[in-house]
Amino acid sequence: MRFWNNDLLGDSTVLPRAVMASMRVGAAAMLLIGGASPVVAQALETSPAFESRRAPASSVQQTATTLPQRIEQALYEQASEGWSGGSSEAAVVRLFYYGRGYRPAWTDPARRGDLIAAVEGSREHGLAPDDFSIDALRRATAQSGEDAQMIVRRDLLFTEALASLVRQLRYGKVDPSSLYSTWNFSPPLGVRERAQTLSDLLEAAALQDALAALAPQDAAYRGLQKALSRFTALAATGAWPSVPAGPTLRPGERDPRVRALRERLQAEGWLAAGGAAGQGDKRGKAAARGDATRYDKALAEAVKRFQTAHGLAADAAVGSSTLAALNVSAAERVAQIRVNLERMRWVARDMGTDRLVVDITGFNAALQLDGAVVWSSKVMVGRPARETPVLLDHVRHLVLNPKWVVPPTILREDVIPGMIRNAAYLQKHDLRIVDRSGQAVAPAQIDWSSARRGGFPYQVVQQSGSRGALGRIKFSLSNGYAIYLHDTPSRSLFRKPARALSSGCVRLEKPRELALLLLDDPERWNEQALTAAIDSARTQTLPVGRHVPVMLLYRTAVADAADGAESAGVVSFRFDIYNHDGPLLALLDSPSPRPRP
Repeated sequence: MRFWNNDLLGDSTVLPRAVMASMRVGAAAMLLIGGASPVVAQALETSPAFESRRAPASSVQQTATTLPQRIEQALYEQASEGWSGGSSEAAVVRLFYYGRGYRPAWTDPARRGDLIAAVEGSREHGLAPDDFSIDALRRATAQSGEDAQMIVRRDLLFTEALASLVRQLRYGKVDPSSLYSTWNFSPPLGVRERAQTLSDLLEAAALQDALAALAPQDAAYRGLQKALSRFTALAATGAWPSVPAGPTLRPGERDPRVRALRERLQAEGWLAAGGAAGQGDKRGKAAARGDATRYDKALAEAVKRFQTAHGLAADAAVGSSTLAALNVSAAERVAQIRVNLERMRWVARDMGTDRLVVDITGFNAALQLDGAVVWSSKVMVGRPARETPVLLDHVRHLVLNPKWVVPPTILREDVIPGMIRNAAYLQKHDLRIVDRSGQAVAPAQIDWSSARRGGFPYQVVQQSGSRGALGRIKFSLSNGYAIYLHDTPSRSLFRKPARALSSGCVRLEKPRELALLLLDDPERWNEQALTAAIDSARTQTLPVGRHVPVMLLYRTAVADAADGAESAGVVSFRFDIYNHDGPLLALLDSPSPRPRP
């Protein structure tokens, strides 16, 4: 007989007879399946547990003996009424109490105080204490007396808050699949494991420390936490002045706006009050003297550091892009940091010591092996109209001298319109048409206007070569979106600071070094052997020798991950090239369902 219901617990299990007997089978079944049959109800009425409820007792004894029954009944009523328990953790809470025989979990005032402190500390993670009913928790813990109804309400309130806090710290508040249709990172653990986590936490010697350990533990997350504290303080003090619009400011010039520029950089810490370099640079240059409207050398160096941290060309010229970054308020930076702390919680469980991370907004990629970065490269990613998706993937194999089969989106949006405008479009881009058997098809035989409306039965391909769109190496991934990493003949584009230029795939500046690391076969594949194979112009598919997760991540605020370094905690803010921050922030700031008082 099955007593656990999928809808309530997320699983279905046959319980051993001994367990059913020891846990008061009838009442447990009522709770977990949301009701009881007449047979079960009759069995309950004649059970020793049911009879014990009728036995006379003192008020104190009666409260003690009926609390588990009251908790069980309260949970049953919530389930039968269709009430979610205030959050998606309702099934976790029910199974937690089931596992402890419905005994109260929050009789110790000190333990309740620990949870309240942890909820208040959730601000350090960019979360909102109101999501965990902080005011109701304070009121409940201030109440005294032995009223059974009050004790039951308080116990469920604190357990609901704990379950919700665990979920948000470990997995994030927002479900990423609601924002990304391609989301395929590790999902949260199942109901059983999460209920066990609640039990383990209540057994922990220090509840606050045990809860803090559920959040990501890497230095980059801690760096963002430090930045959140600093920018929150800046926002509270009124932050910094804006720099007025106008012509580009350059070193050596005099302009009244230089005064505002200097004050802006001093306010955030990029430039000390006397003119010395700030955030991350403690060299203590001599204070600037003279005309405050002159764009001097110390100010220029501070601007360069600011530009580098914001993904801008570090040329000290304060043009429109640098001005836009300068005039983002401290409150907006706080929101940006909170959004990116949430993103880190989503993927923390997939962040192993071996990983290849493509930083979409940072326009770079890095391979980490055994915890150390062994390769990094500039990259180009999809332009806003053709975003590079957020994905967890792996390299299936390498292709040397790959030919390019034009994917459907590019065919539909580029090639067919291009041929309608210019009959020489295919020739200009070294493209040709082949049918299903690989035979060439003359472009003049195709009605391109009809192809745009009614589909295209052929493939458009580009042979490998120095001008091939994929360059000399392709890193095939396993996703179904025609997204992969590859070389490119357009090398000059890597000099641009902003490189959202592709049709969705990731172009690598240094593909050969990555290929050797992933082939992981120095006896057969060294630099000379790889060059010879490429120079042969023959298309080859090679298996990788080292399998590492490939993570395509979207991050608009990244903290220096070097613990103890002089620059630790310095944040690099990036432009939200795909406008993903706004929708996530709206969900992060939306109220969470709360337990009933």
